[in-house]
Amino acid sequence: MRYLLLIHQGTTPTPRDPEAWAQLHEDERNAVFADYKAINETPGVTPGEQMDSPETATTVRVQDGRTLTTDGPFAELKEAIGGYLFFEADNLDAAIELAARVPAARLGGAVEVRPITQW
Repeated sequence: MRYLLLIHQGTTPTPRDPEAWAQLHEDERNAVFADYKAINETPGVTPGEQMDSPETATTVRVQDGRTLTTDGPFAELKEAIGGYLFFEADNLDAAIELAARVPAARLGGAVEVRPITQW
């Protein structure tokens, strides 16, 4: 089964926010980079991409046949998705184990695990 892991940044410190990033001990910052490297090298993982900050988003809707755009994300900043990856696993438990290794899951964010359906 293929799973999509959506990485919700939440309050996770990232290098984009140097002040928050600096509040992490150097060992923890190094661990974040090492964890993402190890996750991307895990068999069955197809690395996704890190997304730019939510402020750069454009939300698109179609209403009454007109395309409407709004600057910024529709979701609250605390709910913003920071990246994603795909994982081919035998079962949901394996996908949950991988999601628990994503640094954002332990640093104030969350990881949503969603099965990929085939049409």
